[in-house]
Amino acid sequence: MIIGGGPAGNTAATYAARLGAEVTMVERDVIGGAAHLWDCIPSKTMISTGGAMSFSRRIGGMGLEQSDVAVDAEGLTHRIETIKSKLSQGTTQLLSSQGVRLVMGTARMVGPHQVEISDLDGVRVVEADAVLVATGSRPRIPAWCHPDHERILTTRDCYPPSIFPDSITVVGSGVTGVEFVHMFSSFGAQVTLVVSRQQVLPAKDPEVAAVLEEDFLRRGVRLLKGARATAIEREGAEVVVRCDDGRVVRSTHAVLAIGSVPNTDSLNLESAGVALDEGGYITIGRHCQSNVPHIYAAGDVSGKLPLSSVAAMQGRKVAEHVMGLQRVAHRHLDYDKAASAIFTEPEIADVGLAEAEAFAVGRKIRVTKVPFSATPKALINNDPRGFVKIISDPATGVVLGGSIVGRHAAELISVIALAVTANLKVSDIVESLLVHPALSEALAEAAE
Repeated sequence: MIIGGGPAGNTAATYAARLGAEVTMVERDVIGGAAHLWDCIPSKTMISTGGAMSFSRRIGGMGLEQSDVAVDAEGLTHRIETIKSKLSQGTTQLLSSQGVRLVMGTARMVGPHQVEISDLDGVRVVEADAVLVATGSRPRIPAWCHPDHERILTTRDCYPPSIFPDSITVVGSGVTGVEFVHMFSSFGAQVTLVVSRQQVLPAKDPEVAAVLEEDFLRRGVRLLKGARATAIEREGAEVVVRCDDGRVVRSTHAVLAIGSVPNTDSLNLESAGVALDEGGYITIGRHCQSNVPHIYAAGDVSGKLPLSSVAAMQGRKVAEHVMGLQRVAHRHLDYDKAASAIFTEPEIADVGLAEAEAFAVGRKIRVTKVPFSATPKALINNDPRGFVKIISDPATGVVLGGSIVGRHAAELISVIALAVTANLKVSDIVESLLVHPALSEALAEAAE
């Protein structure tokens, strides 16, 4: 029994069915996952469109005449809905082709092996040998904010917003927050970012954050550093954000981007004896098992990295474990080797050991860095921003991690991610015959 049809649930369902399991999957919103299809895919679609608008403003440097491009709100909405529909339909067809029983409804535990399902056919209890909880998360809304979904927005009110804002205050300078800054500034809004620390992306490499901050300032983004929002209120046609240091920001809209909370509160997990941590996440072990061995958790509810790629891999590992494959060939999931990306402009991607993390524990590392401005393809693209940084073991040459800031960073990081996962050496990257001219040449140069 799988509760939740997002990346974790549908991947687990597909693999378990292929391995011979009888699989039932219950989803209350949309096959493909609400967080995935209501957050990730729409936001990246809008970022892509906004990026095209930003690029149109730079074409003067490519031997073309400058032209003005305006957003077509109706066309953008249609584009987002079309992509979401295609992805959901594709996932549904794949699951059905594997013999997975799909139920549109809700589910909750009523015993260690008993799952109560509610759908259009009524309420019934199903016995399951194993249960995977993969119900995802929802935007976190603090007590001091009351979104009206018109001008005070949650992240899910923005794909696209009913009205494109003239000005907007983004509260939260993590991954989601900076993506919103990039997105709305690309569409021409005056953006203010409330930064509770002294740099955006406080968990990232300071050099990475510095490149992004420089781009934000170039765009005219206002950064309020060292400020923590304590209230968001409407005053007529304005939204007022008040900070703990007394600063006040006025704009036409504000959006909360301060994280998420797990969807575990309605699952009645206590009836099955499943333990939650203080944040409401299901605590899991090496095989994504909860404290009740036959009940698993994957995706955002597991409290691990909130990435679709991680959720999908967790789902695969759960299917393998349920079907006994851990006794044969079964590679354990290493969260420290998960690649991640931030779809700002320039893009940011990293994987493995971070430079600051290594220095914090006194680990000796070799750090090599190459700017894209030295790469012919970056100059051809009229976008030399950013760099490639590779971290390796000075004694063995094994690649330990890396960061990329620049165009197509999310694609390029795959090379470093493969090297980290497979314990390849920098010499393996150097001796690969890569394409010229291509941005990937910077990888080989950084590995030199």
